[in-house]
Amino acid sequence: MSAASLGHEERTRRREGVFTLLAVQLFFGLFPLFGKVAFASFSPFEVGAARIGVGALALGLLAFAKYGRAAVPQRADVGRLALCALLGIVLNMVFFLEGLRRSTAINTALLLPLIPVFTAVVAIVLRAERFEPVRALGMAIAFAGAGIVLFQKGPDLGRSYLTGNLLVVTNELFYAIYLVIARPLLKRYPPLVVTAWVFLLSVWAIPFLLLGDDGIPRGAATTTTWTSLAYIVVFPTIFSYLLNVYALARVSASTAAAFIFIQPMITVAGGVLVLDETMPHYVAVAAALTFGGVWLVARRRTPKVAVVVDETAR
Repeated sequence: MSAASLGHEERTRRREGVFTLLAVQLFFGLFPLFGKVAFASFSPFEVGAARIGVGALALGLLAFAKYGRAAVPQRADVGRLALCALLGIVLNMVFFLEGLRRSTAINTALLLPLIPVFTAVVAIVLRAERFEPVRALGMAIAFAGAGIVLFQKGPDLGRSYLTGNLLVVTNELFYAIYLVIARPLLKRYPPLVVTAWVFLLSVWAIPFLLLGDDGIPRGAATTTTWTSLAYIVVFPTIFSYLLNVYALARVSASTAAAFIFIQPMITVAGGVLVLDETMPHYVAVAAALTFGGVWLVARRRTPKVAVVVDETAR
């Protein structure tokens, strides 16, 4: 094959990867919007239970179909996988969904970039990465931007969204710990196997989630709310993971990481256009500080595995 043909093939693969990454960001960016609609009939606990059940079944079948006996983890890794399941799936989903219910889609979007910042903090605390002054500055700037979102005041809102915002931030801290402790597993197993097992080891939580009652009255399920629930358990859970792996075979991990910042823009636009949420006056300053801080934190090369896991179980 000629050099020109190889160049054309590489450009085609990269183009496919870019369009796939755009689809992944769209699926995740629309997640909070569909979540808000689903909450009219389903509690956050019920939505989480549905995601865990469908994710465990679909990803478990795919992992064993592709890897067979190689998909069975070593006994010594089961404990770490179970901890990953608790932090990255059960607590992550419950805190995010409950936070989304109590806050706005726009707020959750603006707080999303804290995930890589928390991940860097956890990695430094656990001595998985070195402390660097520039990254510390970036963390401080990003947290300043998040603080504007957390403690914002308005003429009719006051701090009514504070609880929801704090739940979202707590979810991101759990998820950051999960990302760090999952890295050793990703050196020994394919990403699909790790993701399948953290879902499978979360199934125990389904009965507790289904029995949970937040006491908020809801209407009967409609076609719209069922469709929203179906979207949540299929696209941001299964399709996004598979498409992200497909994209990572065609573009670099750093490129995939950069695309993650498209998600908040999609959610903010959808919150305004679809949910009739008001564009807050603080959005420009909060976004500038948060994204600027994250850029400083992520400007140095990070392990690829963090990018792979980052698109699996939000």
